[in-house]
Amino acid sequence: MRAPRAVAAALLATTTAVACVGCSFGLGLKPGAVRLRVTRDFGATRLGSLALSKVPASETDLALVRRLYPHVATTPVPLGSTSSGIASIAGHAAGGAERWTLFVNGVHATKAAATTRVSRGDQVWLDLHDQRAASTIPAVVGSFPEPFTNGIGGRRYPTTIECGAGFKPQCASITRRLRADGVVASPGGPGYGSGPDTLSINVGTWHELYGEVAAQLIRYGPGASGVYARILDGGARIGLENPAGQVVRSLGAGAGLIAATANANDPAPTWIVTGTDPAGVRAAVRALTPRALSGHFALAVQGARRYPVPLTGSGS
Repeated sequence: MRAPRAVAAALLATTTAVACVGCSFGLGLKPGAVRLRVTRDFGATRLGSLALSKVPASETDLALVRRLYPHVATTPVPLGSTSSGIASIAGHAAGGAERWTLFVNGVHATKAAATTRVSRGDQVWLDLHDQRAASTIPAVVGSFPEPFTNGIGGRRYPTTIECGAGFKPQCASITRRLRADGVVASPGGPGYGSGPDTLSINVGTWHELYGEVAAQLIRYGPGASGVYARILDGGARIGLENPAGQVVRSLGAGAGLIAATANANDPAPTWIVTGTDPAGVRAAVRALTPRALSGHFALAVQGARRYPVPLTGSGS
C-alpha cells in the first residue's frame, strides 16, 4: 500500500536531516553540513538540535529553526538593530531581561534570523539568556573550530596564532588541529599584526597578552567584552561571574581561560587562550577542542576541572 504523502515526506526528510529535542549536541559532522542548536541560560540548558547535509541556497536561519520548531514567534526588528527577531521558541519566550541571541559560527549575527542566509557549513546557535550584564556578546567559543573553518557570512578569514614566550609546542599543537580542519594559520608573537578582517588566537599568560585589545575588553568585564570572567590581582587570579556579572568564584595558580570577543569596528573576533601562569595556559590549550568547548560561551579551566562561564545554577 502506498504511504500517505505526509509519511513519505517524513521518510524523505530523515535521509538528509537528524533532529533531536532535549538531547546532547553531536560532534563530528561531515564537512559542509549545517547544524542548528537551540539552548537557554548561556548554553547550560539544551533544548534541541538539527543537522542537515545541505540546505537550499535561499534558506534563512529562521527557516532553519522552523524545521525543528514549526511554531516560532517573531517580533519586528528596528532598523539598525542586531536583534535576532525571535520572541518565542517552543514556549520559551523572551521577556524581562531575557532575549534570544543568534550566533552563526560562534559570531553574533548582525541581522535578524529572518534575513540571515544559511551558508554551507554554518553552525547556527540560538540561546535565550539574561542580558542585564551584557547587552551584546560579540563571540562565543562553543562552535569551535568555527569561525576558523567556514568563516563569517560565507567568507573565510585569514588566521594568525600569536604565541607568547615559552609556548611554541602548544601553539604548534593548535596549528596542527586547525590544519586538520583545512585551516592554514600564520604564526607570530603577541602584537604580531593581526588586524581587521583577520581571525586571531592569542596564546600566553595574562601578563603577556595584557596589551592586546581583546584582553583589554575582557579586563573591563562582560559589558565591554561579553565574557563573564574577570582578571584579578594583575593576572594572578581569574574571577568567574554569574549571569548578573558578579564574581562568584575565583581560580588562582594553574587556572586558564578560553574566550572570544571583538570590538565594534571589527567583525572578526579575537580568541584569547590565557592563564594565570604557564601551567594555566597549557591547561587552556589542552581544552581547545570541539568536545571540551561545545555549547559553552567561554571556558575556564584549572588542571582537569572545567568551568563554563558564566557560572549558572549550582555552578554559581
